[in-house]
Amino acid sequence: MTDQIDHLRQALDSGRQGPVQRVLSSLHPAEIAVLIESLPLGEREIVWNLVSDEDRGEVLLHLGEELRAWLIKAMDVEAVISASEGLEIDDLADFIDDLPETLTQRVMSSMDEARRTRVEAVMSYPYDTAGGLMNTDPVSVRPNVTLEVVLRYLRMLGDLPSHTDMLFVVDRYGHFLGILPMNKVVTMNPDVTVSDIMDREFQALSVDLTAGEVAKRFEDRDLISAPVVDERNILLGRITIDDVVDVIRDEAEHSLLAPAGLDEEDDIFAPVRRSARRRAVWLGVNLITAFMASAVVGMFEATLDQVVALAVLMPIVASMGGIGGSQTLTLMIRGLALGQISTANAVALLKKEVAVALINGLLWAVVVSSIVLAWFRSPMLALVIGMALILNQMCASVAGVGLPLLLKKLDIDPALAGSVVLTTITDVVGFFAFLGLGAALLL
Repeated sequence: MTDQIDHLRQALDSGRQGPVQRVLSSLHPAEIAVLIESLPLGEREIVWNLVSDEDRGEVLLHLGEELRAWLIKAMDVEAVISASEGLEIDDLADFIDDLPETLTQRVMSSMDEARRTRVEAVMSYPYDTAGGLMNTDPVSVRPNVTLEVVLRYLRMLGDLPSHTDMLFVVDRYGHFLGILPMNKVVTMNPDVTVSDIMDREFQALSVDLTAGEVAKRFEDRDLISAPVVDERNILLGRITIDDVVDVIRDEAEHSLLAPAGLDEEDDIFAPVRRSARRRAVWLGVNLITAFMASAVVGMFEATLDQVVALAVLMPIVASMGGIGGSQTLTLMIRGLALGQISTANAVALLKKEVAVALINGLLWAVVVSSIVLAWFRSPMLALVIGMALILNQMCASVAGVGLPLLLKKLDIDPALAGSVVLTTITDVVGFFAFLGLGAALLL
């Protein structure tokens, strides 16, 4: 992708549209989206105007919400309607969901009744559920027909939806009964009936299953597609691997950016004032927590005046606790995301993490105490920092396990708030333990 960006940059520098169009025509819409996101604001409009009409809808879908909204705002109604044509139903639902209300009505009214009904069916479910991810294009067959009939039916259709690796078996009322793998359709005796070879054990996805749970199901079972059913077991649609890949990518980006207070939909080349305003909020939150830690230090001002070595060594205790807690926190957030952690096994995990913290605390307490003893020639100071290190490591492990569970129970994203709260706890506990022990044992 870096080479493609360089080629596009050279084409733009040439000042001619031809080279730019040749670069764009050789790329997939997803790659064009990445290139546009990689360009500064002044060059984006130039490249966007050269994107072909048939690619614009797909390109918009692969852009972040902020940049997509900026481009759509500059398009006229007919251009937006044209971009929506040809999109698959699930993609079209996502596309329309981000449009302003007035544009939504215009785009919906431009569709034929059948297409509009299918889009409305998908949009009636939350976007981050199986219903919001599904496409309403499943190919279904009845259990009492032969494979010869199935093959004739497929030839009559002429074209199958992408990623069709199975057909869905339903009864006359649309109830899901099982799946018919495509490899059986094309390899087995045409006289065999569907009911003889169908897989009745295949579990369909509930329409209200969360996107994360859908992704986990695809990962665990190596699925390419899966049926979606409602509470009555009526077949509503199907989810395909390309939609699940988008979910996995979004979750990965969220896990990476959320601890810094950033959003995966943020535009990397957003205007300076907008970016500064967003980051200022997170910096303000961190400043508040920093003042809390400073307030604890201020409680021991007299102690620091008399034992200056405490001020020199103080950051070590907080830093070691922060690292230990962050390791536990990261494992917890990952475990929660993968569905590996619940209240049933949280206590066992807490015991394990406390044991790990105790071992590491003792190990590094010996190392740091030895260094402090050689540096300041004070056995009591070495004892103080060793005890403080152990205490902070233990507290960090408890906070690392407990915080994500508490935040999740409060419906707060642990990836977003966990690191800030954890850092505050380890700083406050580390400073209090170190300076408190110092005041008690050194004065």
